[in-house]
Amino acid sequence: MNNFRVEHDSIGEIQVPFDKMWGAQTQRSKENFAIGTELMPIELIHAFAVLKKAAAKVNHDLGNLSKDKMQAISRAATEVSEGKWNEHFPLVVWQTGSGTQSNMNVNEVIAYRGNQLLKDGGSEELLHPNDDVNKSQSSNDTFPTAMHISAVEVIQTLLLPELERLRNTLSNQEEEFKDIIKIGRTHLQDATPLTLGQEISGWKHMVAKSVEMIRESMIHVSELAIGGTAVGTGINAHAEFGDRVASELSEDTGYKFVSSTNKFHALTSHDQLVYAHGALKALAADLMKIANDVRWLASGPRSGIGEITIPANEPGSSIMPGKVNPTQSEALTMVAVQVMGNDVSIGIAASQGNFELNVFKPVIFYNFMQSVRLLSDSVRSFHDNCVVGIQPNVEQLSHHVSNSLMLVTALNPHIGYENAAKIAKKAHENGTTLKESALQSGLLTEEEFDRIVDPSKMVK
Repeated sequence: MNNFRVEHDSIGEIQVPFDKMWGAQTQRSKENFAIGTELMPIELIHAFAVLKKAAAKVNHDLGNLSKDKMQAISRAATEVSEGKWNEHFPLVVWQTGSGTQSNMNVNEVIAYRGNQLLKDGGSEELLHPNDDVNKSQSSNDTFPTAMHISAVEVIQTLLLPELERLRNTLSNQEEEFKDIIKIGRTHLQDATPLTLGQEISGWKHMVAKSVEMIRESMIHVSELAIGGTAVGTGINAHAEFGDRVASELSEDTGYKFVSSTNKFHALTSHDQLVYAHGALKALAADLMKIANDVRWLASGPRSGIGEITIPANEPGSSIMPGKVNPTQSEALTMVAVQVMGNDVSIGIAASQGNFELNVFKPVIFYNFMQSVRLLSDSVRSFHDNCVVGIQPNVEQLSHHVSNSLMLVTALNPHIGYENAAKIAKKAHENGTTLKESALQSGLLTEEEFDRIVDPSKMVK
């Protein structure tokens, strides 16, 4: 049995593996771009299929596609979007910068599967990848449209739910630890007291603010390039095509999409994804801070700060028995670094919109998708394997508060900054407590000191 079938395109004939649904243009890309191992994200392929289904419906409604062809494209596209044919999308990220070959990969697979369905249904019609599945479209407007559809989908379904879980847990801990007083730190030096609940409230608000900024950025990403076709003029597409497809996509996905009011912008600029990824970078910066706080506060167990304990999930050392490391913090901070690097790549790639088209689209989306995946997974792991198990070390917290010289700040309004500074310096030099040094100064009585230097009053 022949292991290949012969397919053709405008260049000529080419052999395609017999058991694969793709066609000539996909095969040429597979052979011509054997670069790296990074495949086009499957989430983009699924979004492409949703787009092709919407386009077929609109083309039929406009009288440009028969009912049989529309139904065949719709069924085949649905199967693709549901992940049934994932193995038939083999192309790498490092291909044409417009993503043309991945667009054609989707067109060819949908046409191949659609023709199977047409034949099974007794229809004599046949789908053509360009003339039917790609009707009224260009890679130049479909690829950025699929990028935006997929970006909205993965943000809404993967990342935001994990951030909400983290925020809720931190909110619970804020309440649970609201009365546990600890010493604050600025510049890595002792500062005035606060409660552990207050400290965690800062983490919670970082997550909440990131959620707010990410949601806001999705408003801009919901604008689609569809209808612009090759250079933004909409050549070979009905004037209503873009708006109608956006409406169809909104109904199909449940997310509000609109056709961009300026397709020349939509094809050559990716500022909306730059903006959205900027919100992801801001999240990464906050997650870096939270993870670092956790591992510093849990450092020890005997020679560190040791104010909280975190779960011991696995042995921390191959040579030191009993060692436990803050591995979840380490994983999360590495992800944060990767996301920051991705932001640089996306920003540079988005700046390369020469004339009517940006041809760095695949690398922009690959990095965007990697950031969303990594953030979603690492936040879930950090939450489940670390945050939920955080417990206060009350004895150590109390010890640090009672020994802190910065409680002297409460004396400023009563004896003045310079006198208070002298008391703190004297206590530090002599190794005495703040109270002993204050009483030795003769500036206030023991009763006055106890009344004024009360940590519980300093945190409100």
